[in-house]
Amino acid sequence: MTMPSVEIYPCQSANIAARTLGDETIIMSTQDATVFMLNSVGTIIWNATDGKTPLSQIVRDRVCSVFDVSDAAAYADAKEFVVQLAEHGILRISDAPVSPAEAQ
Repeated sequence: MTMPSVEIYPCQSANIAARTLGDETIIMSTQDATVFMLNSVGTIIWNATDGKTPLSQIVRDRVCSVFDVSDAAAYADAKEFVVQLAEHGILRISDAPVSPAEAQ
């Protein structure tokens, strides 16, 4: 995989309500009441967003190891996905590792 020029570290926000049912997750932003239904890939990414693990590692270790997808395509899709969630306050994105307390 070509490493991104700037690594990003997604972290779950405390301002959400989430429930996983099977391999899908429902997330609601308390910021704007937007509801997201995550499929199995989205759920894998969501569960790995701890603020300490870079997105490239999540994609490589959790997505590409399970699904038949190229690293570059998976990373591009994952980045678009986490940016969309961040726009609704569901995730926070940092260019350095963050602690859960910083996600508040």
